[in-house]
Amino acid sequence: MSEQTNDQLHNADSKKSVPKTLFEKIWEKHIVKEIEGGPSVIYIYKHLIHEVTSPQAFAGLNKRGIKVARPSQTIATADHNVPTLNQHLPIKEELSRLQVEALKKNCAEHNVEMYGLGHPFQGIVHVIGPELGITQPGMTIVCGDSHTSTHGAFGAIAFGIGTTEVEMVMATQCMMQTKPKLMRINVDGALNKGVVSKDIILYIISKISASGATGYFVEYAGSAIRDLSMEARMTICNMSIEMGARGGMIAPDETTFDYIKGRLFAPGNGQWEKKLEEWKQLHSDPDAVFDKELHIKAEDIEPMITYGTNPGMGIGINGHVPSLNEIDEKEKTSFLKSLNYMGLEPGTNMKGRKVDYVFIGSCTNSRIEDLRMVASFVKGKKKAEGVEVWIVPGSKQVEKQAFQEGIDKILEAAGFQLRGPGCSACLGMNEDKIPAGKYCISTSNRNFEGRQGPNARTMLASPLTAAAAAITGEITDVRELLS
Repeated sequence: MSEQTNDQLHNADSKKSVPKTLFEKIWEKHIVKEIEGGPSVIYIYKHLIHEVTSPQAFAGLNKRGIKVARPSQTIATADHNVPTLNQHLPIKEELSRLQVEALKKNCAEHNVEMYGLGHPFQGIVHVIGPELGITQPGMTIVCGDSHTSTHGAFGAIAFGIGTTEVEMVMATQCMMQTKPKLMRINVDGALNKGVVSKDIILYIISKISASGATGYFVEYAGSAIRDLSMEARMTICNMSIEMGARGGMIAPDETTFDYIKGRLFAPGNGQWEKKLEEWKQLHSDPDAVFDKELHIKAEDIEPMITYGTNPGMGIGINGHVPSLNEIDEKEKTSFLKSLNYMGLEPGTNMKGRKVDYVFIGSCTNSRIEDLRMVASFVKGKKKAEGVEVWIVPGSKQVEKQAFQEGIDKILEAAGFQLRGPGCSACLGMNEDKIPAGKYCISTSNRNFEGRQGPNARTMLASPLTAAAAAITGEITDVRELLS
């Protein structure tokens, strides 16, 4: 047996006692190899794939004559390009049809589980992972989709990757990654009436800008975050990428454990207690050091709405579009370009502006709690004339639950259209596009030029604010309609 000197023992004890962040605890457990002065080789526990970013990766494997290394740790679903009407019929758009068919063929050849159209588990990749119990604390999770950070709500390191990296993970179950800087955003206090998690994240992004967290992995903490449900936490983590962050995460707690327990792929009775003990260690130590730390008062947040063409261009519902003298000289050109695209003038109010479409869905806000929130608000009300309202559940499981709870009947009575699951009008990649020049209040995550269709004008908001606009036909402070 080798002996250690007192110095060695002291150093070992000191190393053990170094306070660590939640991110560092998970990161260090998944390092396969550290490259001096470079990135680390990280083991990936779960790889989620869909029809848009996987064809080239599969083609790369086939060209090299190799198979997916660990198919049991890869899950596929069709979501971006699927239609949300008549899902039992062949897909009309040729590119969409070819991509979905290619995913089906590739998964069969590589023995990868796929939830395609018609499967009871089909849905948006970042919705089905959590609801099926696939997403769990302490994991490393990647997907060829920028909003993979959604899964960080469970205390996981989750982030989006490019197509080349998708192939790398398929081939090795590992990837090279440079450790990011770490930021903690604390939100403390009680939220005001009509303010929900989407407003929290839109408020944060409006304060630090669409690039304010570039180079960081963000941990959200504070009493207001701990008070949120899991589905609300997912909304927060989902939009971490919209402020430039590599990803976002929240420490798991009893809310997390209660959500996971009993789900299809959650640890069974024989493993549950063991896993639970592991998961309870996943939190930042009291003296852990972050590269940057921010503090926000929950009571300062009001219902939010965006006015421009990036998610950082957001204001409180009763606020005004910034006037030119409020904009930095270096940013005036892009600011005016954005307002020109949106058909808005500096200094004007957003409240009271007419809307043409309302879209409630996407990986940000298409879970059962979102649909319940909307149904509870619109029950007994009718949509405004001239407004088209699309409600798109995030998965077949959400859709099934909506039918079981009678949510479909409430939405139908209000004049809303409940569609089949998919990414839908979040992005102009499928049949659900907003016409040019039309204004859409959307619960999705991006308001870029053309994001919802060529020349479509998108305003991001919470499901409550979107529902209020559907009823009134204009941008409305939902608090004025809440009893």
